[in-house]
Amino acid sequence: MKNQTAGRTRTENQYYVDGNTVRRMEAAPDYRRQQRERIEREKQEELRRRKRAARRNQERALRMSRSYVAFLTMAVVVFGVFAGSYIKVQSSVTARMKNIASLESQISDLKAENDEAFKRISNSVDLDSVRERAMTELGMTYAKEAQIIYYSVGEDDYMNQFGEIPSK
Repeated sequence: MKNQTAGRTRTENQYYVDGNTVRRMEAAPDYRRQQRERIEREKQEELRRRKRAARRNQERALRMSRSYVAFLTMAVVVFGVFAGSYIKVQSSVTARMKNIASLESQISDLKAENDEAFKRISNSVDLDSVRERAMTELGMTYAKEAQIIYYSVGEDDYMNQFGEIPSK
């Protein structure tokens, strides 16, 4: 049985459309797509919240109170004082090291001069001639055993003479 109504033909409960218009089929809702979109929206919202929080934190960080500025100024001044004093101490140590090196050089030069003078004097004086002249011209003699007086010194390694040596 064929039945035509408004350009449609019906055959055993099946419809078909004559013409260029086709019914739209209604598909089941795509829950996965909706869930992806919801997750994407939540991510974007979370990102916006984080950006706002970061911006607020940056603004807070850029705001400096007078006490914080005073604290930072004092910290920089203290650091500067310590750095300056450190540099001053280092320069004085360096100057003293140079002075010590100069003095050591002078000491070694003086020791060399003393050794040279001692050798010159030792070579210029003949001890035998000095002994001979002292005995003949000046009448000197060797000391006798009775003329030698021995003293015992305590724990000191030297002795000061404050008076005349006793003659027994």
